Amino acid sequence: MPFLGQDWRSPGWSWIKTEDGWKRCESWSRDMESENNPCTISHSIILNSDDEEIFSNEEQEYTSKKRKKDHFRNDTSTQCFYREKWIYVHKESTRERHGYCTLGEAFNRLDFSSAIQDIRRFTYVVKLLQLIAKSQLTSLSGVAQKNYFNILDKIVQKVLDDHQNPRLIKDLLQDLSSTLCILIRGVGKSVLVGNINIWICRLETILRWQQQLQNLQVTKVNDGLTLSDLPLHMLNNILYRFSDGWDIVTLGQVTPTLSMLSEDRRLWKKLCQYHFAEKQFCRHLILSEKGHVEWKLMYFALQKHYPPREQYGDTLHFCRHCSILFWKDSGHPCTAADPDSCFMPVSPQHFIDLFKF
Repeated sequence: MPFLGQDWRSPGWSWIKTEDGWKRCESWSRDMESENNPCTISHSIILNSDDEEIFSNEEQEYTSKKRKKDHFRNDTSTQCFYREKWIYVHKESTRERHGYCTLGEAFNRLDFSSAIQDIRRFTYVVKLLQLIAKSQLTSLSGVAQKNYFNILDKIVQKVLDDHQNPRLIKDLLQDLSSTLCILIRGVGKSVLVGNINIWICRLETILRWQQQLQNLQVTKVNDGLTLSDLPLHMLNNILYRFSDGWDIVTLGQVTPTLSMLSEDRRLWKKLCQYHFAEKQFCRHLILSEKGHVEWKLMYFALQKHYPPREQYGDTLHFCRHCSILFWKDSGHPCTAADPDSCFMPVSPQHFIDLFKF
């Protein structure tokens, strides 16, 4: 009889009846059998007529299966097993569902590989990987580790290609290398899933990525307008759009005009008011010799003691009615009468907390 999944409400796997019994239809197997797929090229095209006689039918079948298996492994390095970009978050067994949802399973289902290509989701995914590197690295299974480092590899290559957000990735790699150094030195004291040699190779890869980012040079473009050609009020408006103080400091190093604008006290006051509360100002008040508040120094002082306000173009959402985690653009099959009232944005830290047991 056909096999049903753990949840009786889902159709389970697709099965077909053959002479040898029931066989499962993989979603990727149909792609393997397409005409354009190189894995379906017959042996008569690959081998010469003299060589083809050497292979028996069993050997040809074994070689074909092995080629399909290798192709599947190479082309499915990350989350491409599921069409739905959502996951049901459950922490205990129920009558309909057995087991619980893990962080590695969420990596498979939420398609983070595609999310990093979206400029709205890029910062969110990087922050999420950074939090995992700090506290949840040892809780990842072998498959989740592979997915984690595959996504990280794509992020690094993207930054090296388009020269955007290098500082975010440098901070991520710094936290990850620090955690790995501690885990490798204390091997045996903590649970580190996987062979120690694999983790050493991963640490060497991270150090190589850090060196590549350190040597990254932004190509200078001489055609068209530059920042120096813009009027002062437009440059000032650009600076007021930044939510990170380090971005303001970096931009102020471009030209003397931007350096002058980046030292504006009102600019740093707005930034402090955006990220921190007034009660926090009183605890870390910094005054100049003339009695003026040093807002720039206060910003970096407050940043050491309190987490800044997080701002993302797009985040994951959680449905309180269905207990489903999803990207808002992708949606999910909600059964509530008013689905929008059930949705709530999920911060990276909240995402980690959902999978703590």
